[in-house]
Amino acid sequence: MLPEQLKGRLSLPLIGAPMFIVSGPELVIAQCQAGIVGAFPALNARPQELLDDWLAQINESLSSHSSAAPFAVNQICHPSNTRLEQDVALCVKHRVPIVITSLSPPAEIVQAVHSYGGLVFHDVINMRHARKAADQGVDGLILVAAGAGGHAGQLSPFALVNEARQWFDGCIILSGAMSTGSDILAAQAMGADLAYMGTRFIASKEANASSEYKLMLVESCAEDIVYSSLFTGVKGNYLRGSIAAAGLDPDQLPDGDISKMDFQEMVQGSKAWKDIWGAGQGVGSIASEVHVAGIVEELAQQYKNAQEALRD
Repeated sequence: MLPEQLKGRLSLPLIGAPMFIVSGPELVIAQCQAGIVGAFPALNARPQELLDDWLAQINESLSSHSSAAPFAVNQICHPSNTRLEQDVALCVKHRVPIVITSLSPPAEIVQAVHSYGGLVFHDVINMRHARKAADQGVDGLILVAAGAGGHAGQLSPFALVNEARQWFDGCIILSGAMSTGSDILAAQAMGADLAYMGTRFIASKEANASSEYKLMLVESCAEDIVYSSLFTGVKGNYLRGSIAAAGLDPDQLPDGDISKMDFQEMVQGSKAWKDIWGAGQGVGSIASEVHVAGIVEELAQQYKNAQEALRD
């Protein structure tokens, strides 16, 4: 079920997923102005005080654009995130329309965001996590299926959506290797309300990613994605070429230690793995680096073509 706050405000039923380092105000504003939800991790704003400026900048830019979609901020609910309380307070101050939470069930955040009419979406990789989040009163579940960029699950999107729809009547957002407009329509056909797409926007002009990263995305395909827990302690998908460039064998990676996970260090770039680049299995659809507006326009045309093809 699509929340009332989003009805009539989107050019496509799509959220641009928040990505470490890559997502910032420029990318978010461009996505929202193109009519899709733009999102960024709060931890990307550093030092912490910069988040206040970012939120003010985004709100000001979107207020003058009557057809802009709402934006979202991702909050990492993990002990290593010592900024969480301050960052949530800033989201409340700026009345962030959507807060996306990750990892621990976000009871306190739900209460804070609901106090001003905002929405909370929580990302999950299985039904156990989904039920915990639902018990906390979240408005939506982001089902992170196999093939998604960054930290991803291993379950089929069909299984995740079907099981969630049996008991959850809130908004369902599907993530996992989607990169075309027809993928968005397929997600809706399966029972999702919104699609969640990140990798496709890394190769945009507005993304905060190096030219080498963007070029590798263009030159990669699904077989170039490696699923490993080495880099953060949690299983995730990464570009094979970036792993090899770091002097590692992509086919012989040891498991990581989840107890050493530290999100703030990851974002600050002090980790040894700062040049290991995340990407989803939908990377094969990226042909060049273009502006966000061009990407969304292409997705919209593909979405329309897919709808017409089904009517024939």
